[in-house]
Amino acid sequence: MEDLRQVEATGETVGEAKWAALRELEKLHPGLDKGAVRFQVVSEGERGLLGVGYAPARVVAQVDAESAESSADGDGDSDLAADVRELIERITAGIGVRCRIDIREDDETITASCSGSNLGLLIGKHGQTIDAIQYLANAIIWRARPNDRKEVVVDAAGYRDRRRAALESLAVRSAEEAVATHSAVELEPMTAVERKTVHVRLKSFDGVETASEGTEPNRYVVITPTG
Repeated sequence: MEDLRQVEATGETVGEAKWAALRELEKLHPGLDKGAVRFQVVSEGERGLLGVGYAPARVVAQVDAESAESSADGDGDSDLAADVRELIERITAGIGVRCRIDIREDDETITASCSGSNLGLLIGKHGQTIDAIQYLANAIIWRARPNDRKEVVVDAAGYRDRRRAALESLAVRSAEEAVATHSAVELEPMTAVERKTVHVRLKSFDGVETASEGTEPNRYVVITPTG
């Protein structure tokens, strides 16, 4: 019979119940690989009419013995990095994404890299979800630690590098088109993070200038020839 470790927990929502169960498992097994945890939803809960008949959501979290005994993920994290890890864990659990979170920290940046299954849900269309999570993480961490600020980058399965390379290639091709046709080129709507990538890539590109136009969430970059 497979050796399993399990806990049961409740919360106002299934996401909150999963988060509570995960924290309980971590107390029992420090260094737990979060991506190896399996959840069983016992009850999705009921809010009841006008507050009457409320029942909490209930879940069971399980992990096998090998994963429970793995080395600690958070060993060596600074206090700031530990806060970032806990915040991203809570957000991903809340949206129903099970993943492993690896933290990399340097003098200016803390990068939280997520790996596991169902990362498409975490990334979202054109990266909108992961960009929103990154924005939220920065806002919360900066407010909580105003004297210990570092930029928080949230990544998933190497998405940031792939998307950056694609955007830089698009930016160069579009700039070349603007110069060749002597007319402005409008790019598709992008997030603020993606627009910044285009602006930075073309800052040193001779013969064009860039500007953002439109209103969120449909704001886009316009590349205009200067010759």
